[in-house]
Amino acid sequence: MKLMAKREELLAPLQSVIGVVERRQTMPVLANVLLSARDKRLGMTGTDLEVELSATSAVQVEAAGDVTVPGRKFLDILRALPSGTDVTLSTEGEKATVRAGRSRFTLATLPAGEFPVLEEIHAQQTLALSQGEFHRLIDKTHFSMAQQDVRYYLNGLLFETQERTLRAVATDGHRLALCEITLAEAARAGQVIVPRKAILELQRILGAEGQIELAIGTNHVRAQIGDIRFTSKLIDGRFPEYGRVIPESPSKIALADRELLRQALQRTAILSNEKYRGIRVGLKTGLMTVQAHNPEHEEAEDQIEIDYTGDEVEIGFNVNYLLDALSAIETDRVELGFTDANSSCLIRAPGLGDARYVVMPMRL
Repeated sequence: MKLMAKREELLAPLQSVIGVVERRQTMPVLANVLLSARDKRLGMTGTDLEVELSATSAVQVEAAGDVTVPGRKFLDILRALPSGTDVTLSTEGEKATVRAGRSRFTLATLPAGEFPVLEEIHAQQTLALSQGEFHRLIDKTHFSMAQQDVRYYLNGLLFETQERTLRAVATDGHRLALCEITLAEAARAGQVIVPRKAILELQRILGAEGQIELAIGTNHVRAQIGDIRFTSKLIDGRFPEYGRVIPESPSKIALADRELLRQALQRTAILSNEKYRGIRVGLKTGLMTVQAHNPEHEEAEDQIEIDYTGDEVEIGFNVNYLLDALSAIETDRVELGFTDANSSCLIRAPGLGDARYVVMPMRL
């Protein structure tokens, strides 16, 4: 195999796929990137057996071929070269040689045949949507995914299609985030759970412009984003019936300035218990009081003016969960819905139902 290209023509696709390549692997070939050169194109593929990323670039191919090279080392070499450098990559025996100007690097290779590549995913349905909208869907919900929970189906993001709606839902059992967008065409009803690592990779490679084609199979999901192809295994499990934990019509509605509330919560959180992060939220006509205390018997209290005319109520919450939800809302004002002192809080932008956040109460 032999090819020539500008440094940037090799660096761009490599940076797109390197996110799934780990330096230390149970299988040595998983630390490598698969290079496939033919027909004036170079394809690069990285995988961790759960997520696979492929990207292509236009190059001058003198001799077609396939080989795997150490991903991180190859990336470090390309990054260290000056911009606009002409790079020649050739293989001989079990070595790959990278030449650029007066620099020469020889890398150990592994056979392309050892590299595990996913072929067809047998898509059940394909959705076409804008990258910006899909990125927003993930941005508004991903922070509520569980991390290494024994309930493995929570360690990912649920995508649900229903007629012309695509909905993303994440929960870790203590809070829930839901966001939905409208599709151009009606889709088949269905649910898939995409693993946490795959969601974070998708978030990294999605842009604000252009389209994404999302193919959903029985065991995999595949996204085509320009020259990048993303494939991930799905989590085989049943997601909780999330609709049950979303308060339908809370009896107590408070409207607050989002930034003032966020600042009050951040100040109060300084003296909350570092482990449990609990704070007490009190509502009475026109006023919200936020209190925190910790095992050192230190206390913090803050108050902000709000639009509220219901009964007095006091509820404990994890302050980090409230702050995460407020950060995901873009409007100047925020609506908080309560039922009683033992019920969840529903947080959303006033008048907008496309994104909703539920935070479960804490005993303090």
